[in-house]
Amino acid sequence: MNKYTDKELLILFKDYKKRNYAFNCLVNLYQERIYWHIRKILISHEDSNDVTQNTFIKVFENFTKFKGESKIYTWIYKIATNESLSFLKRKKRYFFESIDNVSSNLMNNIESDQYFDGDEAEKKFQKAILTLPLKQRIAFNMRYFDKMKYEQISNILGTSVGALKANYHHAKIKIEFFLKEN
Repeated sequence: MNKYTDKELLILFKDYKKRNYAFNCLVNLYQERIYWHIRKILISHEDSNDVTQNTFIKVFENFTKFKGESKIYTWIYKIATNESLSFLKRKKRYFFESIDNVSSNLMNNIESDQYFDGDEAEKKFQKAILTLPLKQRIAFNMRYFDKMKYEQISNILGTSVGALKANYHHAKIKIEFFLKEN
């Protein structure tokens, strides 16, 4: 499929006859990146697939409301982040667990995940990330893995750049400590 600009995709999507084609272009363009963003939050392959699917359903249902104030990818990324956080909150309520316990369970999932192909160092690094409070973990993932600018993360998470920098800094310190101690 051809790679379209955001503006071209918006035009295609507004044409009812071309809407499905435009959506398929979006999915082909962004699905893998969105999946891996979600996977870094949820760890579980199955949960990540479900949340990725829910994310793109929301994108399809709300694309006509997209105002173009950011890039389409940033908008989808924000939906994916919110869907992931909502999933964790529902999981917490369903199991009556604290987010810390959910993180602990996610950490155990790394060991048994047949789709995880990292070596021992990567497992240790992922476990260190999972020890972080949720906000720090998400900020760290977005900055470290996705190489996003603080301003972009701020837009997605609805928080100040200063708070993000502090979260990222504290996350790095906690990860370094975990890696030294374990």
